[in-house]
Amino acid sequence: MYRGKRVAVIIAAAGEGSRLGSQIPKQYLKIGGKPVLAKAMDAFERMEEIDYIFVVAGEKYLDTCSEIIRNHGFEKVESVVAGGDERQDSVYNALQEMNRRKPGVEYVLIHDAARPFISEEVIRSVLEATAEKGAAVACVAMTSSVRHLSVEDAKSESVDRSEYYTVQTPQGFRKSLLIDAYEKAYDDSFFGTDDAAIVEHAGAEIALVDGEYQNIKITTKEDLPMENRIGTGFDVHRLTEGRALILGGETIPFPKGLEGHSDADVLIHAVMDALLGAAGLGDIGIHFPDTDPDYEGISSLLLLEKVREMLKEAYYEIGNIDVTVIAQQPKIRPYADAMRRNLAETLQIEESRIGIKGTTTEKLGFIGREEGIACQAVASIYR
Repeated sequence: MYRGKRVAVIIAAAGEGSRLGSQIPKQYLKIGGKPVLAKAMDAFERMEEIDYIFVVAGEKYLDTCSEIIRNHGFEKVESVVAGGDERQDSVYNALQEMNRRKPGVEYVLIHDAARPFISEEVIRSVLEATAEKGAAVACVAMTSSVRHLSVEDAKSESVDRSEYYTVQTPQGFRKSLLIDAYEKAYDDSFFGTDDAAIVEHAGAEIALVDGEYQNIKITTKEDLPMENRIGTGFDVHRLTEGRALILGGETIPFPKGLEGHSDADVLIHAVMDALLGAAGLGDIGIHFPDTDPDYEGISSLLLLEKVREMLKEAYYEIGNIDVTVIAQQPKIRPYADAMRRNLAETLQIEESRIGIKGTTTEKLGFIGREEGIACQAVASIYR
């Protein structure tokens, strides 16, 4: 509650985010292990001034959105509302739901789910200006030079950037003003690029409030913050008669091979686990269980391709991989370059990012008795 008035927030999360190129909308991707949507809602959930939160989501992501809200303990969420064809339709759906459930709301803040770095300070400033002026938006001054391109003659000219601002969210409005503006927009068949444009179309003035440059909107993959992660992998297989010995995708002349459901390439298995672990995507047992007949005898290089695709879908790039094969026999050095090539081609990275080396256990233990081979790997990834 703010100055004795009820305050509600609409989180606009119904967009598809096609410019990001993700298989899922950007608001459901994770930053630091937490969905963008959840990070965008955190500050509103914490603030005493905020009474209710309404989230508007795409029809096919209503369950996903609700699950995120439950998993992260958002207690102020009153409803998850299905979005419409356009952003304007989605916000209007949420406004109607708000009026039904919480008619006593006086002030409404609208925030993009794709802005996960909003601060309480900016929210509070927008709310204060909304209470005083009736409509307010967060914005920041332009920092780059700006040019205007004429559509008619394709000529451009420099403009004074001091007169221009980049608009952010939250945007705040007196609820009655906002609803009237939306109804006028629909009567006039007007569609604005944001809520401030809709209210301005109805004749109201918009107060500008200082936003923050860190309050960026995730639009393309370049907007995702740089994140560096490290994972480790370890695997071991028994040596047995009647099997080819395959390490790093190379068939190595040796009297015995490794026992396993797939080709039992212990080196690649360790690398896969290191990559999956770094990305927080589980392990090879989850994705490629040895109970699945589809993976019986399969080349581990094919499984490594699938791991590469998983990393790509999560927007991770591979930094480097360091592998140590622990075997009494055979010697690894003669085959290390070929193994590096195999991994580099499969993962689509430079060979210089991959290190492969071998060591023994000085004839100690089951490895020293040539009963098995183990491998450990470390991988770094980033996005």
